[in-house]
Amino acid sequence: MALAVVVGAGAGVGSVVFRWCIKTFTGLLSGHSDYSASPGASNPHVPWLGPYFVLLTPVIGGLLYGPLVNRFAKEARGHGAPEVMLAVAQRGGRISPKVAVVKTLASALTIGSGGSVGREGPIVQIGSALGSTLGRVTKATEGRTKLLVACGAAGGIAATFNAPLAGVFFAMELILGTFSAEAFGATVLASVTASIIGRASFGDVAFLNLPAFHVDHLAQYGLFALLGVVAAVVGMGFARILYMVEDACDWLWRGPEWLRPAVGGLALGLVLLALPQMYGVGYPVLEKATEGGYVVGFLLLLLVGKMLATSLTIGIGGSGGVFAPSLFIGAMLGSAYGIGVHDLIPGTAGAVGAYALIGMGATFSGAARAPITAVVILFELTGEYSIILPLMLAIVLATATSRLLSRDTIYTLKLRRRGIDLEGPAPGAAIGAQHVGSVMEPLPSALPATMSLADAADLLSLSGHGALPVVDDTGRYVGVVTAQAVAETLAEQPEGAPALVGQLAAPPAPVTADQPLAQALHTLLSAAGTGVPVLDAEQGKPVGWLSHQSALRAVHVTA
Repeated sequence: MALAVVVGAGAGVGSVVFRWCIKTFTGLLSGHSDYSASPGASNPHVPWLGPYFVLLTPVIGGLLYGPLVNRFAKEARGHGAPEVMLAVAQRGGRISPKVAVVKTLASALTIGSGGSVGREGPIVQIGSALGSTLGRVTKATEGRTKLLVACGAAGGIAATFNAPLAGVFFAMELILGTFSAEAFGATVLASVTASIIGRASFGDVAFLNLPAFHVDHLAQYGLFALLGVVAAVVGMGFARILYMVEDACDWLWRGPEWLRPAVGGLALGLVLLALPQMYGVGYPVLEKATEGGYVVGFLLLLLVGKMLATSLTIGIGGSGGVFAPSLFIGAMLGSAYGIGVHDLIPGTAGAVGAYALIGMGATFSGAARAPITAVVILFELTGEYSIILPLMLAIVLATATSRLLSRDTIYTLKLRRRGIDLEGPAPGAAIGAQHVGSVMEPLPSALPATMSLADAADLLSLSGHGALPVVDDTGRYVGVVTAQAVAETLAEQPEGAPALVGQLAAPPAPVTADQPLAQALHTLLSAAGTGVPVLDAEQGKPVGWLSHQSALRAVHVTA
């Protein structure tokens, strides 16, 4: 608990320093506190250049942060969150302390010089690096170190966006990938501590200043539901375009990596000259869109422009997050959609801004597949509770649609492209790369579905397994019955009441013989018994048995 508070305080101070750096570099390089609020204006430092100064600022920024990242912390390049997820999943929560310093400067320079990225990825990586460093200094266990990394992420999000609840759920849903009382308690402590520091510095106000919205007609729920599906497609499209542009930049660039951001900055400068609204994070443009300040054609242009500008910023080696760009894209999509339905059915559609807000949450959830975080963070960023029901509906549908469209999210796709599977083994791990078929045990004798529970209890007690497969009268596999389920049923049912094994049999998550062992371990660990049946990949019939012992036996097989 004490360490969580310390990490939260560090993340809170880090967010204050980070935002000060962004403001300072933006003022130095653009002459404005936020250039996207005055798009097309000249830079008062070099007024003779007019709006053409945006051609140079990304180059100057690239010359500064390119060598910094390349020399001291290459993992500070990009949007940050995937590196933290990898550190927690496969590296015991180890993150270099240099990342906090390099990420602060590199991301602030990227955003200040016109990079069209967000602040959340950098502050997550900064806070997580602080948590990891404190874990190593105090010689905390691996589990506690991972938890401190999550505390740093929660504190960073909470302080930066004045969103303490969102910080907690972001850390548990995306960084840890699990929910527990200990994790919740620690991340809450860190988040509250960081929020107090953030509010003392930035004030206790909603991060975005949006007008009040209301749902006035039941038919709007159908419109919001459709928006959720469309936003999922757009969110996944953003993820694909992001990495397509990154691939193109990798293919085109043949020079030294430290020079890549400066040379690529010329292309980014051309985008900023054509669409100066893309300069930096772009929250003023987002707010204006929710207020109905743009026509449909320009909203769609801003949507495409943000995808291109963000992808280009990351592709040339910039440092920044993709959360804010996904909100921006969602707001443009939602506003355009809202104007469209308002023109078609003006008496039913309601306020255009409501669609913008829901589009923000649904697009982020479609890209990141984090529905709880999306609901909470949209509520806290805006302070608007009146449309929580349609927001939840759209976000859940966006998440489901995203899962149908792709196995990966905008975060995990970056890692998978590098050959890293967060659910797979760490490189060089003793267990994981083998296939289940090479380590499984022979299939134990199955129980008939018509067997009584009393007889099944005797066989389970003698089998050495905590579970056994069950087959019906035709010999078809119907599932698994566990010793725990049989014991609980015998203890609860009245004496003499008939009960058969088939009534308790349930198939666990399928494990196939050609499946990697590391992936099957997740199913094995969540199984109620001490093992699970291994199925034939084509016919779905049990061909073997995977237990904890057979998995450990793989160590001796590889040795």
